[in-house]
Amino acid sequence: MLRKIRLILATLFFISVTLLFLDFTGTLHAWLGWMAKIQFLPALLALNVGVVAFLILLTLVCGRVYCSVICPLGVFQDIVAWLGKKQRKNRYSYSPAKSALRYGFLVLFLVALVAGIGSVAALLAPYSSYGRIANNLFAPLWQWSNNLLAYFAERADSYAFYETEVWLKSLPTFIIAVLTFVVLAVLAWRNGRTYCNTVCPVGTVLGFLARYSWFKPVIDTDKCVNCNLCARNCKAACIDIPNHRIDYSRCVACMDCIDKCHKGAIAYKHAPKAAPLPVQKTGQGVSPEHVDNARRSFLTATAMVATAATLSAQEKKVDGGLAVIEDKKIPKRATPIIPPGAVSLRRFAQHCTACQLCVSVCPNGVLRPSTDLLRMMQPEMSYERGYCRPECAKCAEVCPTDAIHLTSLAEKSAMQIGHAVWVKANCINLTDKQPCDNCARHCPTAAIQMVPSVAGDPASMKIPAVNTERCIGCGACENLCPARPFSAIYVEGYEMHREI
Repeated sequence: MLRKIRLILATLFFISVTLLFLDFTGTLHAWLGWMAKIQFLPALLALNVGVVAFLILLTLVCGRVYCSVICPLGVFQDIVAWLGKKQRKNRYSYSPAKSALRYGFLVLFLVALVAGIGSVAALLAPYSSYGRIANNLFAPLWQWSNNLLAYFAERADSYAFYETEVWLKSLPTFIIAVLTFVVLAVLAWRNGRTYCNTVCPVGTVLGFLARYSWFKPVIDTDKCVNCNLCARNCKAACIDIPNHRIDYSRCVACMDCIDKCHKGAIAYKHAPKAAPLPVQKTGQGVSPEHVDNARRSFLTATAMVATAATLSAQEKKVDGGLAVIEDKKIPKRATPIIPPGAVSLRRFAQHCTACQLCVSVCPNGVLRPSTDLLRMMQPEMSYERGYCRPECAKCAEVCPTDAIHLTSLAEKSAMQIGHAVWVKANCINLTDKQPCDNCARHCPTAAIQMVPSVAGDPASMKIPAVNTERCIGCGACENLCPARPFSAIYVEGYEMHREI
């Protein structure tokens, strides 16, 4: 019964969190956004004391329920392990804890987090890892399916679905997402929860607390017949049947062992005395078979298939049926642009876990994962496909770590995240002698004025002049500039955001 309840809850949590990354309309976040905010690391970085205290209390009472129910990466591994079980049953065995690796990865994670090296921390964070998988691998499939439905609906004179553009936001992030997916899938298929009990920093922290949990699976030595069936179905490899002990720091409270035991020798209850962790012996009383079983190595996934060369190919738009409009290229910025509400580059790097939930919901295609080594996979802004509209605050609404924090749209409109820079050599007013004032007409703060190119000659061709005190760096000028391949005006970011 306990296992069925756990499966139902895990399924609901997994589907809900996945839908947050798949929903390109942004409507589900009003209902399910809290699912992302109760993840352990985002809640910790957001200083959400209530959620962190609840998860710690939950672990101290019930064990690592978070890992088997709430964490989407943990449930994803369980799904893969379940598929692997269809091929071969009773395939697991006990192995001693690899404490050096566990705490080594935890120290590495903490050092990277404190030092602001977001790329390293994001690689190890479980929620962020799943977010990248969902955003880069699952979301395109979801959107292509939607576009297929929109195609057939349109031919049936129905507009229940509308077509959405699928495009590759960052090749390095996509490759990392694929590698993460392959490594986790192979590990889960072969050895169950190896990642959770060897690499995951959240699993290590909760595992330390789970040793003292009030309720836990307990082996009744009087009923146990040493059939080893529970150990062979324990995906955490934490049940030591010869010594009748369970390593509770690795047990994820999946209840599989209880369901498999035909003698009722394992029960989920309060143990009068905390069962000590198994002490590794130096050969005495250890059978050769036990030693062989304990040598399950931490797998390395090698082969990688690069199948996304054409993940998104935007259809070429034609100007009057005569000339193909060349795609814009990203200008080289001295300082990257981060979303309004991020406050500063340093603060953003320390609080963002690169889960890319904001990237998946950005309706204007402005946010995309960074390719900078120190901020790899964390979102930054670029204006080739759209600009940051003053009436939109989706990124701040969905951010689970509060790395993007906005109290109102008025605050956003008064926030300077950068300033526009005019490039004389690219402006068509001078290169093609064609009058254009797109940048000035579409500037929401009237920070751009058209002035004569020749001082004292009002009849000369007009060129843009930027008032950096009024410019908020929204990117409307850069996005709507007709110059190709580089805009004649682009936004340079600020390390520390300013208020007008």
